Amino acid sequence: MKILNLYYSSTGNTKKVADSIDRAVQDMGHSLESINVKENKDTEVDVLEFDFVFVGSGVYAWLPGSPLQDLLINLRKSYVKNGQIKPASPKLPDKKAAVYCSYGGAHTGINEAIPAAKYMAQLFDHLGFLIVDEIYTVGEYIPQNMQEMSYKGRLGDISGRPNEQDLKEVEERVKGILRV
Repeated sequence: MKILNLYYSSTGNTKKVADSIDRAVQDMGHSLESINVKENKDTEVDVLEFDFVFVGSGVYAWLPGSPLQDLLINLRKSYVKNGQIKPASPKLPDKKAAVYCSYGGAHTGINEAIPAAKYMAQLFDHLGFLIVDEIYTVGEYIPQNMQEMSYKGRLGDISGRPNEQDLKEVEERVKGILRV
């Protein structure tokens, strides 16, 4: 299977999750292209060339990071222009996607991450991909001025997360998704 892992990581938390996804995909022997939008600002990719797409980001004001939003918007515009987004979004055979978020949830927990995942999934749903999963992984606050939220928020002390256990759970979940 030809798999794309497309993600944005500002602080490194989402990169840890993306690396776990990459390991699981490679362990299963699939073809993988992994793109960090932060490191590849001029990314040009045709998601329709892939059988399965993972797309992920940290959560910033309930949405994915701006660079990933911009890429998804540009892809949507291109696919609309080319007539590849059709009314009723008919399903494309053998096209699947999963979205993932790393989040701190200091104020309202996972509810802060759900809109970001739903946002990322929309392009793929409109193209006709079957959205097979949403993966949410807790991540500590990295910026110095926000670190206090890693231990004073609704989720309790999330310092050091995502940790080894979190990342192992991501790997196992991805392997389960890809076995279906």
